[in-house]
Amino acid sequence: MIDAPLLSVRGLTKHYGATMGCADIAFDLYEGEVLAVVGESGSGKSTLLRCLASDMRPSAGSAIYRTEDGRTHDVFVMDDAERDALIGGEWGFVRQDPAEGLRMNVSAGGNIGEQLIVSGVRHFGRIRTAAVEWLDRVEIGARYIDQTPKVFSGGMRQRLQIARNLVMRPRLVFMDEPTSALDVSVQARLLDLIRRLVQELGLAVVIVTHDLSVARLLSHRILVMRHGRILESGLTDQVLDDPAEPYTQLLVSSVPAV
Repeated sequence: MIDAPLLSVRGLTKHYGATMGCADIAFDLYEGEVLAVVGESGSGKSTLLRCLASDMRPSAGSAIYRTEDGRTHDVFVMDDAERDALIGGEWGFVRQDPAEGLRMNVSAGGNIGEQLIVSGVRHFGRIRTAAVEWLDRVEIGARYIDQTPKVFSGGMRQRLQIARNLVMRPRLVFMDEPTSALDVSVQARLLDLIRRLVQELGLAVVIVTHDLSVARLLSHRILVMRHGRILESGLTDQVLDDPAEPYTQLLVSSVPAV
């Protein structure tokens, strides 16, 4: 990890007409760091993530990203071609519903290999080898390479979406509630997989979750949001073990004891 932030966000604000989605959001994210954004439904955390991932345009603010060549760019003023190149190469986005992040009528191998083709790889053998490798890495298995996600379980679809995003070895990955639609046992397996891959690849991650146990397991730092604003932030264990704000205390106390 180097001193300069990988992503530096200042004053991020999004209005939906007269309604505020998020306001005056500021934080720095460093290489290899996992940042969790938590809060109840309607807190603004998904709006924040969608603005960062270029799913929507913010009303104000800046997001300065340092590309692999060392140059810095304000993501919010990039043109569409520049953003598309960034999203297809240095960034990934794992969506809550894997059907939104996969091509459901394309084989598992095709979903992974398509990302390589977009980057310019044309050798079929190399593409298929990479697809096999990643199907094994996400614990799906090469025997499913020619099957479509339509026949997969929810957990398998999410693991395939992770493989599709990570095959290009991005530097920054956005994750939107990646385990929320899964059964508890499937969640645990997927979280172990995500944690392992993040560590192995040295990824920077911004993960949105309503589940504080997910934040504790995966993240180094945490932002607690309420009514579109950051209410509290800090090291994850410090914030969750000794929350300063009454709202954060309420969130923590609402988690069932195990």
